[in-house]
Amino acid sequence: MKQQTQSGKNRIWQQRRRRLFEIIEVGASQDPVSRGYDLLGALVILINLGATLAYTFDYMELEYGPLLLGVETVTVAFFAVDYVLRLWTAKFLRPNLSEARAVWKYAASFTGIVDLLSFLPYYLPIFFPAGAVAFRMFRVVRIFRLFRVNAYYDSLNVIGEVISSKKQQLLSSVFIILVLMVASSLCMYSLEHEAQPEVFSNAFSGIWWSVSTLLTIGYGDIYPITTLGKVFSIFITFLGVGMVAIPTGIISAGFVDQYSRLKRIDEYAREEDIHFIKVQLNKRDDWTGKAIMDLGLPHGVIVAVIRRGQETIVPRGDVVLKNNDTLILGAESLKDDRHIDLKELVLKKHNPWNGLQIQELDISRRTIIVMVKRNGTMLIPRGDLVLLEGDHVILYTQMRLSDAIDLRI
Repeated sequence: MKQQTQSGKNRIWQQRRRRLFEIIEVGASQDPVSRGYDLLGALVILINLGATLAYTFDYMELEYGPLLLGVETVTVAFFAVDYVLRLWTAKFLRPNLSEARAVWKYAASFTGIVDLLSFLPYYLPIFFPAGAVAFRMFRVVRIFRLFRVNAYYDSLNVIGEVISSKKQQLLSSVFIILVLMVASSLCMYSLEHEAQPEVFSNAFSGIWWSVSTLLTIGYGDIYPITTLGKVFSIFITFLGVGMVAIPTGIISAGFVDQYSRLKRIDEYAREEDIHFIKVQLNKRDDWTGKAIMDLGLPHGVIVAVIRRGQETIVPRGDVVLKNNDTLILGAESLKDDRHIDLKELVLKKHNPWNGLQIQELDISRRTIIVMVKRNGTMLIPRGDLVLLEGDHVILYTQMRLSDAIDLRI
């Protein structure tokens, strides 16, 4: 009896941790608590940066110094609490790893380091007063928390995806620009050293000139005065226009590829409505109070969606069913007057999803794969499941899909 009681307490504790993880991570629109936390996090980041910038103005420091310092104290405390919560729930972010490795993965990631440096330099002078000036410099890292605002919106996240997909080409273009900068500096030194020994005093003194010329800034503080130097400068100026256009073209091509991929997915996937059985639970049902993993469902039947009051839940195995829950079961259809956004995509031959694992798919955070049908068999959509031609992919989505009709339950 004691073991069962302890097991029940552990399950409730894990459910609370998972719920906390769902709240602090980027939430779907049907989870108002999670979306509220997302908006609060973005607001705190903007308020913190606004207060930091305002404090640099002398008159703002004199008039509102204590208020700005108070705002910084509160917002930094929020960053610290957020970091601790993310460490505590890291195992749900990477469920395939042990808890210790999941915590380390988050702490050592770029996001984890930025989250740590967002609040740690603020508190370090308490323990090491001599290093207060140096620690204050690290507060600049807080600006990188703006990338969290980018994560809250799919439209903004496209920019990061494009840059990530084209990083090799962008690095190559930067390397070419650096080579041209050094080469043009050496050439200009050879042409201008005798005429301007105080300006072009060594091989690297022309670096600033080459940067301003190749990047088409042209400050005019360093310039050639010899005929050959002027001719060479004209050539480098024209070359600089092309150098700036290279990374611009790469990023533009990345956006075209991104939207072309989404268009191909729409062209090679046929959408169909699919019908499910609706089951209303009451307190006398054996399923009430049980977790989904303990239901003992027969092969081929899956709980696709739970409707609880005004909330729609895409269930996991540890979700406990409650009285008055409405279950949507993947089985024979039963028509009703209620609707839910479930869509079926039949993967055709050239669909980009063919051969990819579910965790590798480039889909919106508001779209969740709830089931995959393959040759009449229902498959649970785990992250490592590889999609194949002919698969029927059933999606739960908050987005409008072209030529789609809401699923009638």
